[in-house]
Amino acid sequence: MEKAEDLEVKAVSQQIDFYKIFRVFWSRWYWIAGCIAIAIVVAKIKVLYTQPIYQTGASLKLQDSNPSVSTNNQMPTQVYNYTDKIQAESFVIRSNDVVLNAIAHLDYKISYYLKGRIRTTELYPNIPFQIEIIQQDSVNFSRGLYNIEAIDNKSFSISDPNNEKAKQTVHRYGEVLNMGNMQFRIKSIVPKGDYSFKFNTKEDFIGRAMGLSVAEAARFTNVMSLSLTDGNPVFAADMLNAIMKEYVRYDLIQRQRSAKQTVQFIDTQLGFINTEAGKSGNTLANYKTKNKMVDLGSATTTTIGKLSDFEKQKTELNIKQLAIKQLEDQVNNNRSKIEIGLDIEGDLNSGLGALVTQLNTLLANRILKLNQFNADSQPVKQIDQQIANVKASIRSNVQAMRRNNEQTIRYIDSQISGVNQNISTIPAKEQNFVKLSTNFEVNNKVRSYLSEKKLEAEMNAAATVSGAAIVNLAYPSYYSISANSNKVYTVAILFGLGAGMGLILLVRFLNPYIYDKETVEGLTNTPIIGVIRKFPDYIDQDNRQALSIAKPKSVFAESVRSVRTNLSFLASHKKSKVICITSEISGEGKSFVTVNLAGTLALIEKKVILIAADLRKSRLHKVFGSDNRRGLSSVLSGQHKLEDVLIHDEVHHIDFIPSGPVPPNPSELLHTAAMRDLLKTLEKEYDYVLVDTAPVGLVSDAIPLIRNSDVNLFVIRSGVSQTRAAAIPERLSREYGLSNMAIVLNAFGDDALYSNYYTTDYSRGGGNSTYYYSDYSGYSGSGYYDDENRKWWMFWKKK
Repeated sequence: MEKAEDLEVKAVSQQIDFYKIFRVFWSRWYWIAGCIAIAIVVAKIKVLYTQPIYQTGASLKLQDSNPSVSTNNQMPTQVYNYTDKIQAESFVIRSNDVVLNAIAHLDYKISYYLKGRIRTTELYPNIPFQIEIIQQDSVNFSRGLYNIEAIDNKSFSISDPNNEKAKQTVHRYGEVLNMGNMQFRIKSIVPKGDYSFKFNTKEDFIGRAMGLSVAEAARFTNVMSLSLTDGNPVFAADMLNAIMKEYVRYDLIQRQRSAKQTVQFIDTQLGFINTEAGKSGNTLANYKTKNKMVDLGSATTTTIGKLSDFEKQKTELNIKQLAIKQLEDQVNNNRSKIEIGLDIEGDLNSGLGALVTQLNTLLANRILKLNQFNADSQPVKQIDQQIANVKASIRSNVQAMRRNNEQTIRYIDSQISGVNQNISTIPAKEQNFVKLSTNFEVNNKVRSYLSEKKLEAEMNAAATVSGAAIVNLAYPSYYSISANSNKVYTVAILFGLGAGMGLILLVRFLNPYIYDKETVEGLTNTPIIGVIRKFPDYIDQDNRQALSIAKPKSVFAESVRSVRTNLSFLASHKKSKVICITSEISGEGKSFVTVNLAGTLALIEKKVILIAADLRKSRLHKVFGSDNRRGLSSVLSGQHKLEDVLIHDEVHHIDFIPSGPVPPNPSELLHTAAMRDLLKTLEKEYDYVLVDTAPVGLVSDAIPLIRNSDVNLFVIRSGVSQTRAAAIPERLSREYGLSNMAIVLNAFGDDALYSNYYTTDYSRGGGNSTYYYSDYSGYSGSGYYDDENRKWWMFWKKK
């Protein structure tokens, strides 16, 4: 049989169509709306059941100045700033000592709760009913919840937290209850509601106070910004205020510590000196009375005055020596802030004072570094080395101060020794009198000196002010920062939108089927001669409706006519054409396409015969309402003649040859010369010979028919054919040297979900431009089709 002319094949040109991308998501807008609705419901539940968290803020001002500290030549220059100080003081303000003392000022011993339909609320600072604690172990007592409920004005029921399975017991108001290793009584009437309470210690609130945040209010300022978060806004404000007040008091105590230590030391010395002064006075008075001595000479009096002055100076030096030893002990043993005693504070040179200030700064920086690095890390080791160097410099300065002090003491001792030698030249009676007088004078002067120093220390302690002052107190803030409904709903809407779009993309990604013509155009160079739309009505199992074009002005009817038109261009040099219709698998509508083509060709007065060449599983005879006891297999096997099996449909003017009984060798029968002779015979009598074959993807029965046909149509059905089917026509053409293969797309609709995001541009020469075809989508409302979906504005315009 003669071959048809070669078809010109060009590569398709495809461009992204943003409108199609929009249509993909808009086609399943209700998926997105459903996901958003579900997300909003989940967000609503989250908002209802999430315990709200509130934040309150306050500010403290550090009173110290911002000095520029210069070290000696051995150490680099370092500028002390408030950022470091605020970070260092943040550890002090959050220390257990400060927090525990602050909790002591709150009503912390009993916590009351009210259980609602959704969440349980802490009632602080409200007290719904009075509880009196009679006896309580300081540590070993139950911290569980006691559920309590009023029965009447005289009794109530309460649960034991140590036995949750036990039922609530009934008691009277004022009755002593022994529960949880403690004794207590309910003194007032419990209101109606689901109340509970529990007993606490100060340590139970440390965790809630650890939400305290400390930061610098602004750069290069001495104002500290504090904030505390908690589930109870009033408790957060009270706790923050209590912590700030306790920190101010704690800082004042630390600043007064040196003066108070001096007072304690002087009190100890004064107790001893007062005793000694009393004894020496009594001894001197008795000696003068016994020896009838009234007064001494001027020289002797001068000697006594010198001796007492020297003894006073020695006492001062001994006190200073004690302060030097305290400073040295702090440098050797402590890693906290170093305090300089009042007795040596005025004697410090600028270099030692700068070193002490620098050491305190390095110790604060070390605490900050330990929050970020391990103790063995390089940054911490560098600070440790700097601390060691500064301490070494301080030790050398302190040792020099101690040596100078000791040298002065030795000089005073030598002067005292000289005075004592002068006293030894006085007569024995006067010598004893001088010794007693000297002892009495020394004790009086030392007592007077210590009293002055004590008064000075007490005045310094009284004049000392705290290094911090409260700028702004904390107030309860009822704006929740954790369950921000606007933020939660916004996130939920965005999540629902993303989930809906993600679901659409997932369905598309997992879809292996073909739904639009652009997919086929992108997978093969085989020309497409038409897109048949979905049948407008219900199709029964026998496809009887396909014989007559229902609704001739429908989109479906027009799409079939488009295929018929393009079919005339294939093998146009042939007066009579043998057309073979096949597909990859069964169910893709090749028989449906064959019947529709036969019907449309008959309508233009073409003589058409339809052959059911699927000898294994043909149902084409049911369309014509005939039996299948004899047909093509009977003719090829020589059992019947063509005239015996040929069926004439007078209504639709179509001739038909059924497949006949299923033979044992269907593939071999189609390869015989009888089949070729039958096609040649029919080709002489008919304009179109339509051959419905078996699927090429399942069996090889159709291959001899494909090779002997003038035109081969490969049917691809929307939603049934997978993407691999688009490559089969091109492969058949390559393997068998065919140039007459074309594709017909069957049952394509307007489901935009599976459409590709690109479009094929045939107007610019992309693809094979020999055939014009349309998928007949997007023309709704044009007025040319009976089954078009008219838009609401079209009906409005019509009215």
